[in-house]
Amino acid sequence: MIRSVSRPRRRLMLIVVLGLAFLAAAWWAIDRAARLTATDAAAEAARNEAEIMSAGLQSELDKFSLLPLVLAEDPQVRALLAGSTPQAPTLSRRLEDLARQTDAAAIYLMDAQGVTLSASNWRLPTSFVGSDYSFRTYFRDAMKTGSATQFALGTVSREPGLYIAQRVMQGGRPVGVVATKVEFDRLEAQWGAASEGVFVTDRDGVILLASNDAWRFRATDMQRASTRDHALDRQQFGIARLEPFELSERHGGGGLVAAPLLDTEQPIALDGWVLHLLVDPSQRIAASVATGRLYLLLALASVGGLIGLAFYSRRRREKRAEAVLAARTQTLREQLNQANRLATLGQISAGVGHEINQPVAAVRVFAENGDRLIAAGKAEDARGNFARIIELTERIGRITSELRRFSRRDAPEPRVFSLADAVDGALLLLRDRLDGARVALSMPDAAALSVRVRAEPVRLEQVLVNLLQNALDAVGGSGSVTLSVRTDEAFCFLAVQDDGPGFDTEASQLLFQPFATTKPGGLGLGLVISRDIMRDLGGDLTLEESGRGGATFVMKIPRA
Repeated sequence: MIRSVSRPRRRLMLIVVLGLAFLAAAWWAIDRAARLTATDAAAEAARNEAEIMSAGLQSELDKFSLLPLVLAEDPQVRALLAGSTPQAPTLSRRLEDLARQTDAAAIYLMDAQGVTLSASNWRLPTSFVGSDYSFRTYFRDAMKTGSATQFALGTVSREPGLYIAQRVMQGGRPVGVVATKVEFDRLEAQWGAASEGVFVTDRDGVILLASNDAWRFRATDMQRASTRDHALDRQQFGIARLEPFELSERHGGGGLVAAPLLDTEQPIALDGWVLHLLVDPSQRIAASVATGRLYLLLALASVGGLIGLAFYSRRRREKRAEAVLAARTQTLREQLNQANRLATLGQISAGVGHEINQPVAAVRVFAENGDRLIAAGKAEDARGNFARIIELTERIGRITSELRRFSRRDAPEPRVFSLADAVDGALLLLRDRLDGARVALSMPDAAALSVRVRAEPVRLEQVLVNLLQNALDAVGGSGSVTLSVRTDEAFCFLAVQDDGPGFDTEASQLLFQPFATTKPGGLGLGLVISRDIMRDLGGDLTLEESGRGGATFVMKIPRA
């Protein structure tokens, strides 16, 4: 008897152990496959993004490379190198205009001895005019080979930049060099805002450009860095010994799953330059792993459901009484679920009833008083009571209609109302999120919000809620959001401003195009729909350049 009991138990334990082992193996296999798939997808996306960034950098370099080539053939440049010194001020003004138009840091002309004769920064205290740059590698190489480039710190400005030089030939001999200095501050800032990290190395693995200033002039290959000429490094980079830059010590941790940063390399057609894009695949991996685990759990739930159904069918065939009991139990469960739904509905009804009870009670009091006043012959006083009853019934109607207002599919016609009504409604919808976030919300004064506008309240609130939610997303866990109002004769302008990261030029040009978004996982339709609503109401929605950072969206609303 003991053997017959222990054998099923051993069998059950074996089944449980094997099931747990299978579950653990399936769990591990799904996690591994999800990680590999997500990592490959992140790497592919990184390659595409790196290609775009390298193309943008290459375009900048190509644009500036043409300047010295063209200027080397300029008659005024040749005249100044031939000894026509009166040409210097005129040429400096031309170079100044050209630098402003092309956004070059400096454009200057040196004679065969390396002395600067004319420069775009001739008006500044840091003017290159008169400076001797014969010690610069780019000058010496350009005089020898015709053209040269060098990335280095400026001897006067101490700002890093790329020097592009072109030799000027006259009578078959070199007579000078035209050079352009290019700085990449704006491009590096854009990189920093758009990615985990971007940097560009030269042929020796020295970081020249970087989204993080602390990375600049670090060496990614310390073996080659140890053999460098320290004197030349001090002259070129301002430091004698290059510090190492170790990617192996850097890992992503922004998501639920920690993963090493992906280093995607893209060559640049300039003296062995390579663009490196660092991407953190943690969030993508975490999402892929979570999806795989969810599928596994759903499969297990389905199998469990089928096993449960088979077991229930078998029990029903074996024991009819248990089936009846199970049916009764199921009926009781359904009744309990129904009772729970009714209790929930009762709570909602109780809340509505609480809002309506007070005006209903007041209606009864005014009606009874009105009856007594009529009996006493005071018809005018009774008429006042009836007017109050009308106001209270209208209030009850507003309470009930408010419950149905946002569920209607058709939008009513525009009407005249106070701007404060729409602002209050939007803030009411976002009350929970505003209360839970550490965001400073600045509001206009009551006088500004009292302006009367002509629009459809629900749709106006919809746009304002969208803009406020975007602003809260932009500032993250803390920051400030400001609402401001200005008016002219025909329109009211309601602005929503945040102090978040804002948008670069490219992103701001695509904001109102369908499916263009800066949010991970966003559809890019919110601003498109909001602008359509505002234009349908006779107004508009625009992004305004504030010059103070962040983003400012302005709703143009017709005044009453």
